[in-house]
Amino acid sequence: MRIFLRVVFAAATAALLAATVTVPADAAVRQPHHYVRSTANSFDGVWSVAIYPSYGSCNSYRAALRVVGGRVESESNDFSANGAVNRNGVISVTVTGGAGTAVGYGRLVASRGAGRWRTESGQCGGIWYATRRKH
Repeated sequence: MRIFLRVVFAAATAALLAATVTVPADAAVRQPHHYVRSTANSFDGVWSVAIYPSYGSCNSYRAALRVVGGRVESESNDFSANGAVNRNGVISVTVTGGAGTAVGYGRLVASRGAGRWRTESGQCGGIWYATRRKH
């Protein structure tokens, strides 16, 4: 996912979540998310996301994403994630890293999820799988 993040979704994200191009840890600045947590979402928690390219020169990557009140955010300073999960588990996320942006979409069910991702430039794309981390 690091390569995904450089070209970036990267994430991810993902789950998710969540964008695979190499990005140094200090290449992206984590932006704080200021929002009011309206209602708990059954998908809230930290998710481990494995990202695999189907085309392009991106590498596979693992990352952590957090869902809070249905909003998706990054668990790392390596990239920034912004997205949402609805009550039916439909997820969409945009991940931004040092070299660009990627989008991911898919579905979460209970403690697992899967979907597709692609870089904004179309250079890379593929699939992602997510599992919810235990507390």
